[in-house]
Amino acid sequence: MPTQVLVLSAGTGATSNLMRGLRAGDDGLAIVGAHTDRFILRKSAADRNYLLPSPDDAGFLAALQTVVAKEAIDLVIPGGDDDVRLLSALRDELPGRLLLPPAAVVETCQDKYRTAVRLRERGVPAPLTFEVTDLDAIEAIFAQLPGPRRWCRIRTGSGSRGAIPVTRPAQARAWIEYWGEMRGVPATAFTLSEYLPGRDFASQSLWRDGTLLLTKVCERLSYFGGGAQPSGMSSTPGLARTVIEPGVIAVCAAAIRAVDARPAGVYTLDLKADATGQPCVTEINAGRFAMITPFFDSTGRHNMAATFVRLFRGEPVAIAEPDDTAEDWYMVRDLDTLPGIYHADELFDGIYDLQAADGSAPA
Repeated sequence: MPTQVLVLSAGTGATSNLMRGLRAGDDGLAIVGAHTDRFILRKSAADRNYLLPSPDDAGFLAALQTVVAKEAIDLVIPGGDDDVRLLSALRDELPGRLLLPPAAVVETCQDKYRTAVRLRERGVPAPLTFEVTDLDAIEAIFAQLPGPRRWCRIRTGSGSRGAIPVTRPAQARAWIEYWGEMRGVPATAFTLSEYLPGRDFASQSLWRDGTLLLTKVCERLSYFGGGAQPSGMSSTPGLARTVIEPGVIAVCAAAIRAVDARPAGVYTLDLKADATGQPCVTEINAGRFAMITPFFDSTGRHNMAATFVRLFRGEPVAIAEPDDTAEDWYMVRDLDTLPGIYHADELFDGIYDLQAADGSAPA
């Protein structure tokens, strides 16, 4: 019998990428999709799709359980942080169908302030971070942070929501006031932290019973939609490359063990290097795959999404070396196109460089 997988938030970019990875790594899977938005769900590439009521609706759980029973679902995979939080709360209602970290770990990791505090307490490199208790506290916080710039952002959510670099307390105050007046986000939802000016990394790893089984790392070189962000940055790269960085892997492993005594399943992390080049963890996403998971699925020897399903099934996963990063692969992304993934040797195949000596041969 094929494994029956239910993917929540089906039809989004992240879940479409995840489904491609699952199918590429295991053609025996049957994939079912579900979403609460009928328009997004229409884009789902799952074998069958189900429209669910809002999680706030009293009938949500019964509807979800109906899909699980009707399709004989073995594994439910969240499509994003909201799904992780939702499934974490419902884990007792879906016994044996989830591979998620403990509820306390999910709660900590979905709060960037609590994550930073925990990591620094355990000696893991992370930016010095303060919670904004009220607008009058901003000046005092600024005085405790080093450097000419500080990083202001909302302590929950994804996609660099509410993130901006600031150089003066007045800028942070105006930014936080704007979000309060226009978006209803209170000042207490924000943090201020030290600004990290170095390289930007993303890492994804798979764990079983506290043991790191598989990990891959890439470096963000430019940002998808970054030009439209006040920060000029985004958590999703427009251009990224795979990199061999043992130091990044070591920091990531220490960070995950700092929040979870016995890690299991999937973790994705964001890191930024400080002025000395030390990678610092800025975010831990527990229990979900990254938007850029095709980059990790299609490079290296092991497909991460398919390996995750094997872990859930309890199959032996014999990987001699957890770092499966294949160096010098590039991912290029743009709106309304599939990600392009190319090795460095083929980046310019078929491209004529008019600035070359004769302009007649591919670069």
